[in-house]
Amino acid sequence: MRKPWLLLLAVFALPAFAEDWPGEQWSQDLQAPSPALQALTDYAFPPRNDDTRAGVRTDALVVIRDGKLIYERYAAPFTADSLHTTWSISKSLMACVLGVAFGQGRFDLDDPVAEHYPAMARHPGIRLVDLLHWASGLDWQEDYEYAPLYSSVVAMLYTRGRGDMAAFTAGLDTFAAPGQVFRYSSGDSNLLSAALEHMVGAHDYPDYPWQALFQPLGIDHGVWETDTRGTFVASSYAYLRARDLARVGLLMLRDGRWHDQQLLPREWIAFNRRPFEHAVAEPGEATGGGQWWLNQPVGNAPPPWPDAPAQTFAALGHWGQALYVLPEQKLVIVRYGDDRDGSYLHNELLKRALAAFAPAVQP
Repeated sequence: MRKPWLLLLAVFALPAFAEDWPGEQWSQDLQAPSPALQALTDYAFPPRNDDTRAGVRTDALVVIRDGKLIYERYAAPFTADSLHTTWSISKSLMACVLGVAFGQGRFDLDDPVAEHYPAMARHPGIRLVDLLHWASGLDWQEDYEYAPLYSSVVAMLYTRGRGDMAAFTAGLDTFAAPGQVFRYSSGDSNLLSAALEHMVGAHDYPDYPWQALFQPLGIDHGVWETDTRGTFVASSYAYLRARDLARVGLLMLRDGRWHDQQLLPREWIAFNRRPFEHAVAEPGEATGGGQWWLNQPVGNAPPPWPDAPAQTFAALGHWGQALYVLPEQKLVIVRYGDDRDGSYLHNELLKRALAAFAPAVQP
């Protein structure tokens, strides 16, 4: 007969509750049909005209609740196995990779960028934290196809900067003191990628995002393009399946923990979710944190997504790419799209998702 104290010890050794984590596949608990679910589907997947590319054009929508897949839909030709461009979600992915390096003691936020990327020697006052806040003070213009002649990002990605994107950015003049003015910059993000190479070493750098982040999360299909020099294009060029991007969302939902491993330090997660003190936002735009977007008001403006909880945060990309994390509702939502005319609204999708998946919770 087992001794009573051994039985008691066994009881106390059990976890307080069982958590769901994805293995090779996600556990599923698909949401039953409802009017609210249909309203979400109708918004995300309206009739689609691939000739005009007008309107809301969702390629994939995946919803995870507390570690289980509860909704999934794709628009042809995309499927669950399709890699999809993430565009600027890549910036938040690089922030996660840097979080692992931060936990390994490879850098401090206040380190000068030049300490890790010598090409920044002409800008000795710019710190890593300034890049993470998109506040380097470099004279950057984040314009896209509507203003290509004046666009720093178009020049970096497609013309004179494409061979060495970080060096292109490091060669810019300044317009403000570092850390004082928010100016969203794909160049800042690519400087972080170049600094990472110095942190981990040229030998380990090509595999580091996989070893540090993707492999621990069980992501075995993905592409992250580099420039000609071999620097990961942290601003734009990571490609993941929707279900795999949801793994990154679950990591962030659970404060950087994956199973029993604290993959990203809690201090790093807190930094990602803390608004930059000098952030600015137009009405309806999210507030910048540490390479993530926050549902926080700026000044007297209302929060950008008023129908979503204040703690909602997201990784966002061009043409409607989005990874939303709603901590109180334990929801992770991945939305891939091809929106060209501004029809897609983050708040509208979040409002309908909350009605479908968390109807009892009020923002």
